[in-house]
Amino acid sequence: MAMTTERQAQGDRVRSSSRNILVILGHPDKDSFCSALAAAYSQSARASGAAVRELWLGELQFDPTLWHGYHHIQPLEPDLVRAQDDIVWANHLVFVYPNWWGSMPALMKGFFDRAFLPGFAFKYHKQDPFWDRLLAGRSAHLIVTMDTPAWYYRWMFKMPGHQQMKRTILEFCGIKPIKITEIAPVRGSTPAQRSRWLAKIQKLATQSIR
Repeated sequence: MAMTTERQAQGDRVRSSSRNILVILGHPDKDSFCSALAAAYSQSARASGAAVRELWLGELQFDPTLWHGYHHIQPLEPDLVRAQDDIVWANHLVFVYPNWWGSMPALMKGFFDRAFLPGFAFKYHKQDPFWDRLLAGRSAHLIVTMDTPAWYYRWMFKMPGHQQMKRTILEFCGIKPIKITEIAPVRGSTPAQRSRWLAKIQKLATQSIR
């Protein structure tokens, strides 16, 4: 579904007048620790004066499979239409998700496949190999939980999931700058450690408003 000129102009007006934050939970389970982190960020951002909307992907009704690629675009389900509207509204996107098998959960990848479509997130040029980044003007923050120690993921695995999110999805669509906060290792963490992580995310949310 292509973004109309009116829709994009409305988003530009809203973004220029306030700090609008869209918090996207990529974990399918709303009772996960990722969910607690997302809620902590939202609450702290609201308390600091930001306008906040939340998008819990596990609660959306949509087919995550792009069955025909871009040869035939599937009609968007109502939840995806609303999700696109929220993205247009926002000037800062916060993605909270676990790192599974080196990258994001399948549900989150399916969300990008279905919602970040040509005409909405990007537009290829007909006469050259380049493209327009239709979501420019927005920044993003990735809050990623991992069982793998952050140093090991960085130096041994070369951060495949971070690279995918930052370079081949968000920056491809014009979203930058992008900050990444790793919460790791979650496996074996104590309640006290989790409380410290929640406090850290609350502080980061407050700082993002300044």
